[in-house]
Order: sequence, then structure tokens, then C-alpha cells
Amino acid sequence: MERWVIVNPAAGRGRVGRLSGSILEAARKKGAKAFLTEGPGHATELSRNAPEGARVVAVGGDGTVHEVLRGLAGTEKVLGVVPIGSGNDFARMLGLKGLPWREALELALFGQEEAIDLGFVNGEPFGAFLGIGFDALVAKRSLTAPPFLRGMPRYLYALFAVLKDLRLPEGRVMVDGVEVHRGPLLLLAAMNGPAYGGGIPIAPMADPRDGLLSVVLARSFTRLGVVLILPRLLLGKHLSHPQMAAFAGLEVVVEFPHPVPAHADGELLPESALYQAEVRPLGLRVVGGRAAARGQEPLLAPAPGPPPFPLPPG
Repeated sequence: MERWVIVNPAAGRGRVGRLSGSILEAARKKGAKAFLTEGPGHATELSRNAPEGARVVAVGGDGTVHEVLRGLAGTEKVLGVVPIGSGNDFARMLGLKGLPWREALELALFGQEEAIDLGFVNGEPFGAFLGIGFDALVAKRSLTAPPFLRGMPRYLYALFAVLKDLRLPEGRVMVDGVEVHRGPLLLLAAMNGPAYGGGIPIAPMADPRDGLLSVVLARSFTRLGVVLILPRLLLGKHLSHPQMAAFAGLEVVVEFPHPVPAHADGELLPESALYQAEVRPLGLRVVGGRAAARGQEPLLAPAPGPPPFPLPPG
């Protein structure tokens, strides 16, 4: 098996760049081919060029993982992650958050393989999460946040920066063909893992091996309402709020009267008035500490059990 290591020097607000020499040297000493990306899209190009069956390791944050993932979707290549980014929610989903980079590299190159679900939105693959609406605006604003802010502080800085201009679009949401919402929509999150925004547990029930997307809606909120629900959101206690709703399904369709921003794994997507998201159960092979929110043992077969939230009757 060939092992490729793709290092994004721009990740982690430049931290990966400062470590890149040591990372490349360590990877090559372990028998891997190691590459330094040269700009946006290069990680995708490299991962597409890796031979079938190769293990491809992304060194960086969620954006780097997303780029590498785009080149691996639909193949038998295996994704490994060395999390040195601002959010690292994909790594958190795999149980890798907090590992020193040398330990994470060793695991990514030689650890046990398993399979997790793979999401797609309008044909674009995503590994950990899809966000539509307000949180995509927050993700966009976070790109210009002060460089010393990382993870959740960065997300919260951006959230308050965009809150003053809050305007709720009218949205229609279908889950597996059943209309579950029509009206003002602050945001929709279609989750493979439990967290986004640097660890915010928007979907604490999500399991990346259950063959389903966990769908969370925030419906009609005022500016004050957004501020008041934040403490509950940070604790994962927000789903009991009357303006929140959660479902699970294979397909989610969201329609708006005009284009609305969206992001997948933290990467902004082309704005659209229609988003169609679906899940490919166990469609991605990965190396992780544990690829499940509830801590099951790694496996290469579908996880049993019903959806965490049933759909309403049609």
C-alpha cells in the first residue's frame, strides 16, 4: 500500500507552515510520499492522483480535509488526518482531536481502517457537516477574524459580527420526501458528526456510521433569541427549544426564493436557492481513533438501530 501525506502550509493560521519541514521529514522517514500544497485546489489534485487503494493523509484543518476528501470520494483510497487547523471538527468526529501531530501522523499512516458515512450536497462531498443560512454567513465572516482566534472563539467572534444584519429567509425543508418545515429559517445543519464551528455540538445525537444525516433546524429567531440560546447551544442542550427541530434521513432538500449561503466542512459553497443533500452509508474509508459519537468499536458494516429522531407522518 502506498502512503501519501499532503501538507497544507496555510492551515492553522500558518502553524502548519512553521512545522512543515519537520512533518515532511517525519513522513518520508516512515516510508510515505510527502507533498506540500501550493494553493487552493492543489490538495484535491494530489489526492486524485494517488493510486487506488492508497492511504492519503491530510495535514491541516477541516478545509484541508475537505479538499483531500474531494479527491477520494467514490474511490477505495483511505483518508487519514493529522489535525492542525482552526476548527478540526472532522478530526474531533474521528476521536483524533488533541493528539500531538507526531502521534496523529503515526496513527494516520499505520492505524486501523474503518468506514464512515459520506455526505453529498449538490454533488459536492462532505465529511463532517453541511450548514445552510446563518452559520454559513458566520463561516464567511470568520475568514476575516483576528488570526489569534481559533476554534470556538473564532466562531463566536464571527457570529456576533453578522448578527446585527440578521434577516431570515423563507425556506422549505423536505426530509426523505416529507415536508418538515415551511417558513422563516435561521439555519439548517445536515450533520455526519456532532459538532461544527470548532466544537459546537449542534447535533449531539449524530453518529457518522448510522447511514443517516442528522438534520437540525433553527426556525424563527430574533437577534436576542440567537444570543439567548447560545449558552444552551454550547452545552448541546438547545434541541428542546420550541424553535429548534431535529430529524434524521437519507436525503434533505432545502428550497429558498433566492440564493442563500452554505458551507460544507467549513468551506463556502456556490450560493444557491436549492440544496439537495444525501448520504452514502459507509461511503468513506478512514483511519481514526473512533468514528462514532457514542464510542462504538470501529467496524466496516452499517451500525444497527433506528434513526435518532423519527420523521413526522406524511
